[in-house]
Amino acid sequence: MTAYIVAIRHNVTDPDEMKVYGSLAPAAGAKFPSKKNLAAYGKCEALEGPPVQGVVLIEFPTYEEAKAWYDSPEYQKAKSHRIKGSDYQFILFEGK
Repeated sequence: MTAYIVAIRHNVTDPDEMKVYGSLAPAAGAKFPSKKNLAAYGKCEALEGPPVQGVVLIEFPTYEEAKAWYDSPEYQKAKSHRIKGSDYQFILFEGK
């Protein structure tokens, strides 16, 4: 069953760390089947909850493949820079 990851950016705290993240994250996904960035950083508005600066939606063939991408050593390396440079929320969910 198809799965999705929604990445919600709340705040950038260190633009330099985010540049490193931006250089590493695409390569982390190269070996995983996905439709990267079905939507990425377009116009958005928090209708409820805290304000957001941006949202990314990624589709994967299965929940397990999405989790494998997120847990991969390549993405974990990129993630360490994202955590140093921003406040995000990542949500993994199964679709229909």
